[in-house]
Amino acid sequence: MRGEELVEMNPQDAGALGIADGDEVRVASRRGKVIAKAKVTENSPKGVVFMTFHFAESATNLLTNPALDPVAKIPELKVCAVRVERAT
Repeated sequence: MRGEELVEMNPQDAGALGIADGDEVRVASRRGKVIAKAKVTENSPKGVVFMTFHFAESATNLLTNPALDPVAKIPELKVCAVRVERAT
């Protein structure tokens, strides 16, 4: 169980950005931005970050597009391009 939102990211990506495990990071898309703590892990592929959408204080869906997929008619809430940087 998690008590807060985490931004899971690959160690190579984190290192290139000067981000260490536990650092506060800003995750921004063209639709919005959120701040959460970094979780540096090999579980995340290089070039990919992972966040849940369970925590109101870091509302991940602010980053995503509410448009519906034209075929399935479901929101495109699962994937979007983001920029990650240290928040401090």
